[in-house]
Amino acid sequence: MRFSLVSAASLASVVIAAPGTTPTVIARPENLAAPAPPNPTSIDKADIVAAQASALTRSPTSNVKGKVFDRYVSIWFENTDYDMAAADPNFQFFAKKGITLRNKFAVTHPSEPNYMAAVGGEYFGLDSDPFTAIPRNVSSVVDLLEERGITWGVYQEDMPYSGFQGFEYVNQQNGANDYVRKHNPEILYDSVATNPDRAALVKNTTLFFEDLKANTLPQWMFITPNMTSDGHDTSVTVAGEWLRNFLEPLLTDKNFMQNTLVLITFDENETYSIQNNIFSVLIGDAVPAELVGTTDTNYYNHYSEISTVEANWDLHTLGRWDVGANVFSMVASHTGDRLRTWTGDFSTMFFNYSYPGIFNTRGKWAPQPVPDVHSRRNGRTTLPAIKEAWESLQPRNYYHGALEIPDGYHVPVYPPLGA
Repeated sequence: MRFSLVSAASLASVVIAAPGTTPTVIARPENLAAPAPPNPTSIDKADIVAAQASALTRSPTSNVKGKVFDRYVSIWFENTDYDMAAADPNFQFFAKKGITLRNKFAVTHPSEPNYMAAVGGEYFGLDSDPFTAIPRNVSSVVDLLEERGITWGVYQEDMPYSGFQGFEYVNQQNGANDYVRKHNPEILYDSVATNPDRAALVKNTTLFFEDLKANTLPQWMFITPNMTSDGHDTSVTVAGEWLRNFLEPLLTDKNFMQNTLVLITFDENETYSIQNNIFSVLIGDAVPAELVGTTDTNYYNHYSEISTVEANWDLHTLGRWDVGANVFSMVASHTGDRLRTWTGDFSTMFFNYSYPGIFNTRGKWAPQPVPDVHSRRNGRTTLPAIKEAWESLQPRNYYHGALEIPDGYHVPVYPPLGA
């Protein structure tokens, strides 16, 4: 096996720099810029074996009741056009048992910014798949969950050990990229990666089955197959077969189905010249019988995952794109969250390239917008820790579907609020 390992960002400060300039350490969070990616260092198998033996792994449990579901599971696949996924027999199998989300969209290309967005409410201008370490003063959905005492876990197929910081884990026998950091959303955030107790919750899928057997699965989960199983290096047929083998037995497992809602989705489509529409299905025993086999045509994107979880458990918000994202209709009908509709020409919205930001690599660097700490969503306010950190800074009318978009941000991620 070959492994690549890179160090995390500094624990004490944030190194910032605009492209082509000398990095500087500063404390002003609104000016955060992307540090240059560290160079990976190859390490041998003996180092991995030693790390495996000493790696901290945790499986805490909780039982916080939700308004619609008590457990949320997100399973992601790779780079497949909607029609291609919808035609696969195995994905069809699950569509017939759940709710097809016909108008769910990725937020950009390529993969990594979509994973980043799904847990952090923003992709910070990222437009490629580099080694990325998001400064630890940037919160993600796990901050919201932990505040309410809701347990969480990330399961990654072929991740060599819990909390692994490497760029990839490569199988030299077949040349496959078994595990890649870019598909591990929470390890991208230093607020997780540099916290041993949190990093211990980012584990191999083998530990998913141990937790399943012991009935110690968390209430919020993100599951990523490896680069073979998720269809990235293979096909939607391989991905569908993996999903059928993994998920079908769980549909009747009492340790998994505990008022559980599962989202089956893709990170992005494959054809960049068409709308970035992704095949997605909601399934599980939390889905009402009358909605099984139906289609939901409301507009959703990756931020809808966060907004749905926030609505279900009445969490605070991140003050970013999560505030305006549509809550999945089956949940919104119980929480009172209003669904937003497009008022303009939706056919012109492709979501196929990234707006400027601190992680943009194509000369489109821009300061990171401050979270909107004054936003409200159906009574839900911004996480107090975020408000305390950012409230003194000048807010920008950027998130939650605002009509005013900062200069250079030409692709609105949300439509204006409908009537």
